[in-house]
Amino acid sequence: MAQINCIREMFFEKGMSYADIARTTGHDVKTVKKYIYMEDFNQPPPKPTENRGSKLDKYKSKIDDWLEADKQERKKQRHTAKRVYDRLKAMYSPDFDCSYRLVAAYVSQKKKLLYSTQDQFYMPLEHICGEAQVDFGEADFFEGNVRYTGHYLNVSFPQSNAGYLQLFKGENMQCLAEGLMNIFAHIGGAPKRIWFDNLSPAVKKILKNHGRELTNAFLRFKNHYGFEAAFCNAGKGNEKGHVENKVGYHRRNILVPVPRIDDLKAYNRHLLEVCDQDMMRPHYSKERLIKELFEDDRKALLPLPAVAFDESEFRSVRTNSYAKFTLNGGKHTYSTAPKYANSELFVRLTAHEVIVLDESYREVKRHPRLYGEQEQESMDWLPYLTQLSRRPAALKYTGIYPMLPEPVQEFLNTCDYEAKKETLKVLARLSIESGFEKAAEALQAALEHGARDAESIKAVFSRLNSEILNLDPLVLPASVPEMPPVKVNVDKYDRLFLKGAPVHEN
Repeated sequence: MAQINCIREMFFEKGMSYADIARTTGHDVKTVKKYIYMEDFNQPPPKPTENRGSKLDKYKSKIDDWLEADKQERKKQRHTAKRVYDRLKAMYSPDFDCSYRLVAAYVSQKKKLLYSTQDQFYMPLEHICGEAQVDFGEADFFEGNVRYTGHYLNVSFPQSNAGYLQLFKGENMQCLAEGLMNIFAHIGGAPKRIWFDNLSPAVKKILKNHGRELTNAFLRFKNHYGFEAAFCNAGKGNEKGHVENKVGYHRRNILVPVPRIDDLKAYNRHLLEVCDQDMMRPHYSKERLIKELFEDDRKALLPLPAVAFDESEFRSVRTNSYAKFTLNGGKHTYSTAPKYANSELFVRLTAHEVIVLDESYREVKRHPRLYGEQEQESMDWLPYLTQLSRRPAALKYTGIYPMLPEPVQEFLNTCDYEAKKETLKVLARLSIESGFEKAAEALQAALEHGARDAESIKAVFSRLNSEILNLDPLVLPASVPEMPPVKVNVDKYDRLFLKGAPVHEN
């Protein structure tokens, strides 16, 4: 290569002719011209070494069979190179003339191929500022008195070891988008690149050559925030090992004991603050606080878009004769209002709500979004009760009737038209205050105490739902003298009221 470089310098830098270069270097003129006009200076790959064969070749198929069968056995009961050598020697003696060293080299090479030991070596990765990893984990929580299997979104920043989480009841696109948006808004920007597992809300199909067909909803979200989405190879969760570790860290350190929540959105805001506080600890290897390192991540974030992103999904639904519709393959049922029976409506799905809209996209009703594979129903009885109070004769033919406690059903069966109408009005008014279940409970309690009118039902409802104050006992000061006990003698009163007692005139 040095000679070629010298020839080219003589021609291009010193201006020497072909003949002068040939005389100076001793090369033929044709050779000089070849090197002067040469364009490809890539180094060709070395030629493969010629395989001359081995004395072990005729035994390799037998060795392969033994080692392949070993994959089904315990690790401590697999062939060693020594055991392979001994078996071959016993099986093919006296013609077997291979050395132990030759057998051992082949067994070692074959085992590497069979058990992919090369995959057990991990290169330390250089983590880039502003790059994040995302994954979901599972953890239970209580909302009110109901226990849910929660799905919490984890976002980790490997460069600083910072991490955030948001808790949801599901793992759909609305949960993914809302969780990321909450975190982006809190930290003031979006990561330049985010690594994902092949989450179903984002990935519709895994293509050949590591390609991905992404969902339209995810593509809209990705382009709105402008980040680059990278995806791990299928079954290779270790490629985003930082967030995998963060999933466990968040569960152990933040979600234990099982959280008890009144408002899930408020709790998610609280989680962001908890994660901020968690950064006030040293990085495991960089001898700086995570909070300080995270400032480098912040500086590398993309600015937030000026226009807010709407993560919700719109669907069209058709109601049945009870003005109800279903989602999630018919497992989850939602109510609307009687006038929308057998109608085409729209629903807007968010992470937490199902919002019913009429044909002009005016809001009809909001329901908490149901999650899980079991059959569930979100029923708002108020529109139905209001309608029935105007037409009480139709009660038996609605879905409300079987929901009522049996004594209430029996009572309504004995009521005349006006009494039934008034009772349904009371149920509707009480349902507005505390829900249908508590209203029906008050009605049943009133009936058990012999009450039949609307005012008595409302009084019982108030008693059942009023807060009972636990007052501390009154303690008198020491200055108050102790009074002697009062002895009551009612004999005189008895004599006064006994039959035949003398009457005294004034």
